Amino acid sequence: MVRVDVVYALLINEDQDKVLIVENIDHSTWSLPGGAVESGESWSAAAIREAKEEAGIDIELLGICAVNECIFEDKGEHVVFVTFKAKTKNTDIMITRPHEIAEVRWVSFEEADQKMPYYKNGIGRLIESDVIPYDFQGKQTIKSYNSSSN
Repeated sequence: MVRVDVVYALLINEDQDKVLIVENIDHSTWSLPGGAVESGESWSAAAIREAKEEAGIDIELLGICAVNECIFEDKGEHVVFVTFKAKTKNTDIMITRPHEIAEVRWVSFEEADQKMPYYKNGIGRLIESDVIPYDFQGKQTIKSYNSSSN
């Protein structure tokens, strides 16, 4: 089983009522801006890089707000998902990798929760809480995990 670390940036707009999400072409799923940590790269460096690559924005990390993990037996992967609270240094968003990202947009917390149900208690809870939630999502196939994301 191969270990894969994936990081995300939870970004809220200035009015504190919307969250930035991206639609991933490969799986037709929505997520926060983020992706796999490269060899020799720290979680924080990867989160900053991925936000720039996927949404064209520069960010400042504020700290970790969630840790999830899942075992994808069909791929032979044990994936650890780390989500950072972050703030934007610029507000202009754009798709810089159209071969990976179909859409980048600000959405309400409710819409984000519908599109990204893998945050068990919702996006609002991640923003408000000082406690870092942890969720072991069990053994799944990549297909079952993605279908629960729609």
